[in-house]
Amino acid sequence: MAIILRSVLFNLVFYLSSAVIGLAALPLLTLPPAFMRRAGAQWSRYVIWLLKVIVGAGWEVRGEDRIPDGPVIFGIKHQSAWDTFFFPVYFGDPAMIAKKELRLIPFYGWYAWRAGAVWIDRRGGISALRALINGALDAVKHGRSVIMFPQGTRTLPGEKRPYQPGIAALYASVGAPVVPVALNSGMYWPKRTFAKRPGTIVVEFLDPVPPGLDRAAFLDALAERIESATERLEAEARS
Repeated sequence: MAIILRSVLFNLVFYLSSAVIGLAALPLLTLPPAFMRRAGAQWSRYVIWLLKVIVGAGWEVRGEDRIPDGPVIFGIKHQSAWDTFFFPVYFGDPAMIAKKELRLIPFYGWYAWRAGAVWIDRRGGISALRALINGALDAVKHGRSVIMFPQGTRTLPGEKRPYQPGIAALYASVGAPVVPVALNSGMYWPKRTFAKRPGTIVVEFLDPVPPGLDRAAFLDALAERIESATERLEAEARS
């Protein structure tokens, strides 16, 4: 019962306050992308705080010492809306790669567009991949790391989905190491689920995949590292 009550309160406060903030921040759409990213990070920080205070879901980061110096590509397991709030705050000023469909979401899509998100059209073929690569190259050129969810969508804990070609295209073209990231956020804020659960969301950075592997070897290494670590973190949460 406590979980349901806390979830009701969180959802009410989250959606109502986000609507108010979204309306009040409309003038920010006229400001430069860097400013919009900083403003968006403040909103994300607020949502993370809200989840911790109301629901009791905090977070822990492991493996930070595995992150190389300089811009990298982060290939991140995606289980929850929480992921989209946490990583812009944690990394400060990353280039987020997002599905083109998200541009249609009122407020969120407008602000993400103005913040300079790199959009990927999963039905766009070669031209879409070229636009994705150019956006990532521009970010790295300016010293910004790139965040990508390589399975392309949120997954439930234990769910298996293929790793999409976009992450392989970035790996082959950008020339930066790819840092796999595992997490268990779906155990606490699952996709398309009303209830939010208390506990500690764990984010773990894994050993980077250095440049130079062929496409198949890269995807195998990325998937194996993320999936095995994710299974371990999910088991830890269940226990």
